[in-house]
Amino acid sequence: MEVEKATLEDAPQIQRLVNFWADRGEMLHRSLSEIYENLRDYWVMRSGQDLVACAAFHIYWSDLAEIRALAVREEDQAQGLGSQVVGTCIQEARGLGIPVVFALTYRPGFFERFGFQQVPVERLPRKVWGECQRCPKFPNCDETALVLPLQPVPWLKRRRAKGVGVG
Repeated sequence: MEVEKATLEDAPQIQRLVNFWADRGEMLHRSLSEIYENLRDYWVMRSGQDLVACAAFHIYWSDLAEIRALAVREEDQAQGLGSQVVGTCIQEARGLGIPVVFALTYRPGFFERFGFQQVPVERLPRKVWGECQRCPKFPNCDETALVLPLQPVPWLKRRRAKGVGVG
């Protein structure tokens, strides 16, 4: 199986896969319209006609992007599919020259294997909070925020200097 850009035909399967895990409290629910609106963000893996893994790589600004909506079909867990999709997202960030990638997750250990480092969620720029406001757990977020610095950026350096950021 290979990681590929999502197609229009993938949108309903992306929604089913993501919402399966959202129903278990592992991530945010996604409407079909939201998936279509952000379809160009999605990377997928297929087994035949079945979608088995997905993740969205969402750019916020010239210095920040997020890996979100990472989901692997339950019966395909622990086969490295999530790692392949995340690796593709990181490769895209590097190719675009995006200096920092972040993730909000209940499974920080997974992202730490890629070099992500935990930070207090409050330290992420405010521009990332738009999605948080629609979360039923807002403002009491219980996800772990992690960043992967690919290049130095001023806002991350300032946090380091204050002893709050990564490093």
